[in-house]
Amino acid sequence: MAGNVVVTQYVSLDGVIEDPVGMEGSGLGDWTGPFKRGPKGDQFKHEELFASTALLLGRKTYEGFAAVWPTVKDEAGFADRINRMPKYVASRTMTTAAWDNTQVLGGDVVDQVRALKRDRDAVILIYGSAAVVQSLLPHGLIDEVRLMVFPTVLGRGKTWFAEGWKDQMRLLECATFGSGIVLLRYATTFIAKD
Repeated sequence: MAGNVVVTQYVSLDGVIEDPVGMEGSGLGDWTGPFKRGPKGDQFKHEELFASTALLLGRKTYEGFAAVWPTVKDEAGFADRINRMPKYVASRTMTTAAWDNTQVLGGDVVDQVRALKRDRDAVILIYGSAAVVQSLLPHGLIDEVRLMVFPTVLGRGKTWFAEGWKDQMRLLECATFGSGIVLLRYATTFIAKD
């Protein structure tokens, strides 16, 4: 029994991941808003969530999601799915979480996720959560990276990979969605460093 950890991320052409929907107060605005994924892109995001069995989020992403998703109603069942599924939030400052089915992972996130992968036959999906991803990648705990690249250049903002981190990944899929959005799916191929 072993779980897989899959990262899914909106990213600009210049590698920025910060504040894609404008809720973080970064001044970047809703940089994904002008673009529409179209039916194919919407179907991909729906299938991605429904193929997952748990979510892993960093504290900031968790706080943004927990403030919105419990109030969302949609015909596709996306909100119902995300609200009901098990969620893990990696945080050194939180002790409790109010959003249903959420467990706080305190302490060393690397050890916590290693245990989740070992003990759960699951697909654990990470939305955003750059700090969590940057902690897990060097330890070989990310199995797949899915980047939805938006055709915009922001010129500033937090980028996805930590400075100085280098590695290679194997392309699994390249697809185009509406408004020139490109999906890049990669399997991580690096050797764990611990």
